[in-house]
Amino acid sequence: MSAILEEIKRKIEKKTLKVGVVGLGYVGLPLAVEFASKGFETLGIDLDKKKIENIRRGKNYIDDIESGDFASVVRNRTLKADGSYGAIGKCDAIFICVPTPFTPNKEPDISFIINATKEISRRLRKNQLIVLRSTTFPNTTEGYVQPILEETGLVAGKDFFLAFSPERIDPGNKKFKTNNIPTVVGGINELSTELAALVVAQSVEKVVKVSSPKVAEMEKLLENIFRSVNIALVNELAQLCDRMGGINIWEVVDAAATKPFGFMPFYPGPGIGGHCILIDPYYLEWLAKAYDFQTNFISLAAEVNENMPFYVRNMVQRELSFRPVSFRKAKILILGVAFKKDVDDTRHSPALKVMELLLQDGASNISYNDPYVPSIKVDGKQFRSVRITPKLLKSADCVLITTDHSAYDYDMIVENSKCVIDARNATKGVRKEREKIVLLGDGK
Repeated sequence: MSAILEEIKRKIEKKTLKVGVVGLGYVGLPLAVEFASKGFETLGIDLDKKKIENIRRGKNYIDDIESGDFASVVRNRTLKADGSYGAIGKCDAIFICVPTPFTPNKEPDISFIINATKEISRRLRKNQLIVLRSTTFPNTTEGYVQPILEETGLVAGKDFFLAFSPERIDPGNKKFKTNNIPTVVGGINELSTELAALVVAQSVEKVVKVSSPKVAEMEKLLENIFRSVNIALVNELAQLCDRMGGINIWEVVDAAATKPFGFMPFYPGPGIGGHCILIDPYYLEWLAKAYDFQTNFISLAAEVNENMPFYVRNMVQRELSFRPVSFRKAKILILGVAFKKDVDDTRHSPALKVMELLLQDGASNISYNDPYVPSIKVDGKQFRSVRITPKLLKSADCVLITTDHSAYDYDMIVENSKCVIDARNATKGVRKEREKIVLLGDGK
């Protein structure tokens, strides 16, 4: 066994391993809290001063982290936060958990990874382990991160160690958290993989080792593109059911889901949001072009999903055309602007796209409610969440459910509304006055 592997094992046993986490968002902060809660001195780095101030004050800003765990590691000072990279050189293992958005032209933007790697390289020392966790395209670890780090003169796999280990966070999931989701690890050589697996295992219950960073990077894209493609399938079928009439896609999916093998249920909606599922198909499409390969099937699925907010916008316009009010003057109340239920994350939320489309088409009386999102800015206009009351619902010409938060009283909403357009099947439990409900994909 190598000397560095023995050294890391000793540090783990003695709780002297120092961990650095770059990027304290929905991926980085839960990871930092996990290491800190296990007794390892953990340094969190983020350029967002507000995040640093919140952590230092003991204010938890990630719903998926137990407040008690967060308060404990801050109080015990096993978790510290800094707005600079000054102390990163003291860390034995460094995890890069920065955003990887795409450009307006839907090309990968790995500038956050590049900038973080450059900062780390200025302080890189022998025997450090660097693990990239940000979702990205294959060859980012070896083709971009490794060369920057090796500009120091240190050799990857010999003087320092490098691996990719994709995040698998599912915001709002009460069952699966950072520590109990199996985690994939792929290093640039066998020793890098072993070191990364050993360190990662201190924060998760199960580690799955693969042969290279490229395999781990592609594996992450497969996870998310699998979901994108299947969601696109049911979104397209939902539109077909509406066109055909007499077939409810929700009933169809539930019936198919009774098959005990060979089928996994996916459901339609107003579009897809969040960081990964929307973006990853375009990451792969961009990479494939370098190999003269077109990801036609994957790209078409992404296109179907991105068209859903337009379809929902059309549903609103169609229903309002039946009412004694012009579209421009109609009062439209939108319920839920987070990208999924029971979270406060609005990144790429389809609800915001629907709002943007309605505004651009001339709707002048739009309001929204979201128990998790107090304010938003859409198409340059600022909105604040309004309180749901029977009076508010009765005054609306159309109520549009774009996010099916558990906190909503759907019976009360339907009872007091003139028309409810449900893009999530949130009203499935409502038995009275169902004639008011217009359900996406219900075949009516």
